[in-house]
Amino acid sequence: MIPFEEALRIIASQPLSGGTEEISFSESLGKVLAEGVFSDMDMPPFDKSAMDGYACRSKDAHQPMVVIEEIPAGKMPQLSLAPGTCSRIFTGAPLPVGADCVLMDEEVKLDEEGRVVFLKKETKPNICYRGEDVKAGTLLIAPGTLIRPEHIAIMASAGAVRVKTALLPLIGVFSTGNELTEPSVKPEGSQIRNSNGFQVVAQLQQAGFPAEYLGIIPDRAEDTEYAVRGALVYKDIVVLTGGVSMGDYDFVPEVMERCGVEILFHHLAVQPGKPSLFGKTRNNRYVFGLPGNPVSSFIQTELLVKLLCYRIQGHTPDIPRIMLPMGVTYGRKRATRKSFIPVRIADSKVFPVEYHGSAHIQALNGVHGIIAMDPGQEFIAEGEAVHVRLF
Repeated sequence: MIPFEEALRIIASQPLSGGTEEISFSESLGKVLAEGVFSDMDMPPFDKSAMDGYACRSKDAHQPMVVIEEIPAGKMPQLSLAPGTCSRIFTGAPLPVGADCVLMDEEVKLDEEGRVVFLKKETKPNICYRGEDVKAGTLLIAPGTLIRPEHIAIMASAGAVRVKTALLPLIGVFSTGNELTEPSVKPEGSQIRNSNGFQVVAQLQQAGFPAEYLGIIPDRAEDTEYAVRGALVYKDIVVLTGGVSMGDYDFVPEVMERCGVEILFHHLAVQPGKPSLFGKTRNNRYVFGLPGNPVSSFIQTELLVKLLCYRIQGHTPDIPRIMLPMGVTYGRKRATRKSFIPVRIADSKVFPVEYHGSAHIQALNGVHGIIAMDPGQEFIAEGEAVHVRLF
């Protein structure tokens, strides 16, 4: 049994898959950038006005100036400024030759002859200078970035209409157990409906990963081996829920080894999710064996499976966390392992949900995230600030 932090380190140390594709920037949302995006030009590409007003030579600002041209955004100036002249200019328009400042509309008036008269003693330049935002050749978006809407805008501004992104890992999800039925079948006797497989698929699909539900595997070693071998042919990651503890019908660890999967960890010093297994093949295909209890599989999919999916694409996820005070005092009887507790947030306070164990799937309904308790920590006092990892 290894510390949970060691499991995270093992997963984070896995090599990149190396698979990439070149796609349109407009289709890259949610993908991981494989090659950096660089600016192909200075931004702004010219000195431009930051205000509506009058472009002039600053040394002429305190004398009446004749307007010689109007320059809207999108039009290049046609005339250069001579002493005693200025140009009507609008925000974003290029400055005419000779101008070194822009007088704002509210800082000027027109005299009886239509000349511009400056009403202040001093003014700012009110100019956005060429390249002040970005110089040509500047790295705008680094490799390994998870592409968000703001990155799409940056790509568009740089003319990066084709970008190289990491291939998404193909993921197959099985559930294991003789007791399971598909959700469409009403259980009889000791049967229960399979919720884990669909839950894990939904979690991964929500994050943008192409996860596929592959069905239920009976508790027989030969069936499990056949399913895992077949899935590893065309899936980068295979996830199984159930069959990874020490019971008489838990064949997954043995089957992993027969399928050429090196087991990197099997038991974690954590609750829920102690019997979580992770392994890899020589050609860097991966298998997770998650507990059959739905709360355990939900939390370890969030913490471990998603981490691997991002890692092999070259991305280190920025986990959303907030710090809030506890709304109640929370304690636990056993403090030998790290614990993850599902919580809700109300009135800017944190409340652990009613939680009857890792089989209590209804405890996840309306949960906002989880908090962690370290080994040896028996309680968290009301009002104590805690980090909430948001879902």
